[in-house]
Amino acid sequence: MTLSNWCILIAGLMPVFTIAVAKRGRKDFDNAEPRAWLDQQTGVRRRADYAHRNHFEAFPFFAAAVLVAQHAGAAQGQIDIASVVFIAARLLYTLFYLNDKPSARSAVWAVGYLSVIALFVIAARA
Repeated sequence: MTLSNWCILIAGLMPVFTIAVAKRGRKDFDNAEPRAWLDQQTGVRRRADYAHRNHFEAFPFFAAAVLVAQHAGAAQGQIDIASVVFIAARLLYTLFYLNDKPSARSAVWAVGYLSVIALFVIAARA
């Protein structure tokens, strides 16, 4: 399995990590209506939920880009670099989101987004 394929797995697990942060230590969590409970949270729990949602939004675009680049026969090393940049950006995105640093969060979000665009460019040039 390639490094970029491992990155797809990591990206798929990121929502689980962030929602765990949102729910951690709360005995009043309502699993019957989790979204309603999460909508009532504030502070780091709310930001963790928002990061959770954004990880789900980012995942399909990233996974598709990796697979398209691989299918196009692009250089695996280039695919791996762009994938690692994406994961690094998403990890920083999460840290900045949880620590309420919106400007830094937006900047690393853009880096992650551009790394996905780069994957499609890599595929197009293959």
